[in-house]
Amino acid sequence: MSPLNVDDLHRIFVKLDQNGDGFVSLEEIKWLLDRIGIETTGDDLRAVTGKSRLDLLDFSFFYDAVIKRNSGDGDEAGEEEEEDGGGGDDLVVSDLAEAFKVYDLNGDGFISCEELQSVLGRLGMWDERTGGDCRSMISVYDTNSDAMLDFEEFKNMMLPARF
Repeated sequence: MSPLNVDDLHRIFVKLDQNGDGFVSLEEIKWLLDRIGIETTGDDLRAVTGKSRLDLLDFSFFYDAVIKRNSGDGDEAGEEEEEDGGGGDDLVVSDLAEAFKVYDLNGDGFISCEELQSVLGRLGMWDERTGGDCRSMISVYDTNSDAMLDFEEFKNMMLPARF
């Protein structure tokens, strides 16, 4: 399976989002995966995503995980998990680190409001009228009040109940 670009993912997401609420259900994702020959169950999808529906950003992360698994990158992590009995969390943290790099455009180890706005804009998820939301989104998880997210804060935002 060749990787899709952001525009392709957005187009697929919009097609799957039948009611236009900005979310796709796991049932819709399962239908898509079945159509392209990836067999899974709703329970498996729920276990992987931790959610019952995905917004475009979650959908993009899910797509990246599927691509990694199908390209063989996930095999090594699976072997490590079997050997040490608990590599699942390491795999999640590794995936989050990759996602963090997408947002940390200048590579300084922090996600600023401008970087978040830029990436969300490229994903078609940014509206100029709601620009203030960027600062509020960051401030909710910005535990040291520096107006930026470091990796730990990003991790807490993405997986608040796990870490």
